[in-house]
Amino acid sequence: MDKSSVAVISVKREQKAVSVETLQKSSTSRKLAPRYRVLLHNDDYNPMEYVVQVLLTTVPNLTQPQAVSIMMEAHTNGFALVITCAQEHAEFYCETLKTHGLTSTIEPEE
Repeated sequence: MDKSSVAVISVKREQKAVSVETLQKSSTSRKLAPRYRVLLHNDDYNPMEYVVQVLLTTVPNLTQPQAVSIMMEAHTNGFALVITCAQEHAEFYCETLKTHGLTSTIEPEE
């Protein structure tokens, strides 16, 4: 009886060592989710104040000076970076901007 209990203890110790090793391998192989850029494109239809207001209501934590800067960059250069974030959020922001009549696209961050 003592021999079988010793064998069980030995097996349990081996299993613990294997599970610790497996956890270490999985924790080092994590990859970050790819990030996407939300771009605002210039248009000749929407007033500048409206574009700023839509940016402020669409993108959380965006300040008014940042929204004005994004709007001016799009107006001057043809497009501007609004935010870089996870794909699901980028798609949401892009679609929300489009819903408000603005032109927006997303692209993977390089």
